[in-house]
Amino acid sequence: MRLRYFFSLFLAVFCLFLLTGCSTKEDKAVIKFSSWGSESEVRILRPLIAEFEEKNPDIKIEFVHIPKNYFQKLHLLFASNLAPDVIFVNNINGIIYADAGLFEDLSSYLESSEKTDREDFFENSLRAFTYNGKLYAIPRDVSNLVVFYNKDIFSRCGVEPPYERWTFEEFLEKSKALVNSKSCSLKWAVGFDKKPVFWLPFLWSNGGGILSEDLEKIIIDEDASIEGLQFYSDLRNKYHLAPSDAQKGSLSNSQLFKHGDIAMQISGRWSVPFFRKNLDFDWDIVPFPSSKRGSVVDVDASGWAVSSESKHKEQAWRFVEFMASEESVKKMTSSGLIIPARVSVANSELFLDTEKKPVSSKYFVTAIDTGIPTPANRNYQEISDILDKRLETLFSGKKQAKEVIDEELKKELSELLE
Repeated sequence: MRLRYFFSLFLAVFCLFLLTGCSTKEDKAVIKFSSWGSESEVRILRPLIAEFEEKNPDIKIEFVHIPKNYFQKLHLLFASNLAPDVIFVNNINGIIYADAGLFEDLSSYLESSEKTDREDFFENSLRAFTYNGKLYAIPRDVSNLVVFYNKDIFSRCGVEPPYERWTFEEFLEKSKALVNSKSCSLKWAVGFDKKPVFWLPFLWSNGGGILSEDLEKIIIDEDASIEGLQFYSDLRNKYHLAPSDAQKGSLSNSQLFKHGDIAMQISGRWSVPFFRKNLDFDWDIVPFPSSKRGSVVDVDASGWAVSSESKHKEQAWRFVEFMASEESVKKMTSSGLIIPARVSVANSELFLDTEKKPVSSKYFVTAIDTGIPTPANRNYQEISDILDKRLETLFSGKKQAKEVIDEELKKELSELLE
């Protein structure tokens, strides 16, 4: 059954590439460009592709939109020698292909580019795409976490709003004050999500993590990591400040926030378009709270890689260079969906516009310098899958962190180091 599924998936991807190549003119270099993305993102991409083709009449871009199972299908394309020339990737999944030598080293391309200034990219965004000293993609945007909060609820409950340099302890105390306030009726203080991206900042900020930043060591068994995990679990299971899975039902954290069932949501820039459109109360953002190491969230990147097997690397780079240009990034930033990897755009009025919510968008930018790219190796997805299963008993309140993170788990994870 599984073999039949992958064979069907291969045929679908193969047919997709056959269809996209039918209308090619012989006198043009055809650059296949793959990306995921919602329809709103695609509506931004298509005009940019058309503009590039107009400015570069010797190149034809074949856009391969893969909205679902992107990396699964990309893996099959590489295995079948049908890889796109330009591939939109993120650093969590991209490291698999970089490790296998499937991406071109773009370091020299960037250094010699007259159109793309290396200094205009956040250093952490380039660091996210650097593996074994090679730059395997040019960043378009970075993602990180902040705390969205309902200003109306804080006011109604008589609790001072969160501020820039608040701590884990102050986060906990404000959460308790909100739920226990006699001035308002609030179900929970904060949302809860079991995906690693949401609980890892509690470990990093406390001095822990899953993998060390040099990828040489499993550190989730260290005291700082266990303390961070326990703090996060306690929000739900000890203090009842976050809903259980049963209490959430089919509602997402964004829906709970929209309905006023929670006062705070830990999320990223991707939530902004939905909130701007759907929230009818006053809201803003603050940095993630700090602990022993400070306020440390992810600085992960998405951007463009070039296949090392491409027959048109020079033309592929010209397309990447165009997409990474300040003007192109501005157009993508205007959607409100991304945090631009370009310093000039991130610090521009376009992104920081205080006429639009959140008025404190600057905190998305300041978090880039204090955060870290998620330490990930080629087996990171398998590591995450193991932790998802093992941490279920912690996040359901059946066990404590020190019981779940044992020697057996560390040994299992250590086998997945490089």
